[in-house]
Amino acid sequence: MRRLLRILVSIVGVVVLLGVVFLAYAHTVMQGERPAALEAWRDDAVSITSTDVGILIEPVADDRGPAAGQGLVFIPGAKVDPFAYLFKLSGVAEETGLTIVITKPTLNLAFFDTRPLETFTALAPGIEEWWVGGHSLGGVRACQLAGGADASGGPEVLGVMLFGSYCANDLSGTGLAALSVSGSNDGLSTPAKIAGASGLLPAGAEFVELDGVNHADFGDYGVQPGDGESTVDDTEVRREIAAAVTGFLDARDVSRPAAA
Repeated sequence: MRRLLRILVSIVGVVVLLGVVFLAYAHTVMQGERPAALEAWRDDAVSITSTDVGILIEPVADDRGPAAGQGLVFIPGAKVDPFAYLFKLSGVAEETGLTIVITKPTLNLAFFDTRPLETFTALAPGIEEWWVGGHSLGGVRACQLAGGADASGGPEVLGVMLFGSYCANDLSGTGLAALSVSGSNDGLSTPAKIAGASGLLPAGAEFVELDGVNHADFGDYGVQPGDGESTVDDTEVRREIAAAVTGFLDARDVSRPAAA
């Protein structure tokens, strides 16, 4: 009996140790670069609000751009600080008119975040039409959310926007629109992986590959292990990402509301 008790105590100890190690791993994130985030906060063209659920980026001129009145729920890559995406995504909001919610995933890992899409869209109750997207593993999770949108009874989902990412579930039979923005120098979501998973996206999906851009260029959090080398300035990457999204939305014939 005492031997059995010692075994049980040992097992509990191992489980607790593994839990502590995992929590330490999950909470060790790739921190956003402060100068880039500050530049976004100081951008007069957008308004930024941080909540426990996510970070809301709202264009100040809401009649501007091809997607004024629409929103994008953006899911960060695994263990990447959500604030690391402020600089790049504020450019998207400014140019397109999209209201953007950057989620704050459970344990900094999108796959552990089981909250429904409306948890995040509730941050912008005036927006009724939404896109779902993300970077790296965040984009994989975005595809899952988009694939289950019809059954969830949540907000209307127009489609997916992937940034250095690809789907793991099959969306090819859906009527969703899809945009894939990737980097030619991405060492993680490589061009070969993007091409290999392209058949999982709906027919008519648009693919834009940015020359010289690597995996970490879609945010601002420094060098990522296993990544390729970036040859493009951060400001230029921001412009090119915004241009890719703007071009995609223009091609979707999204109507632009008249200015008040």
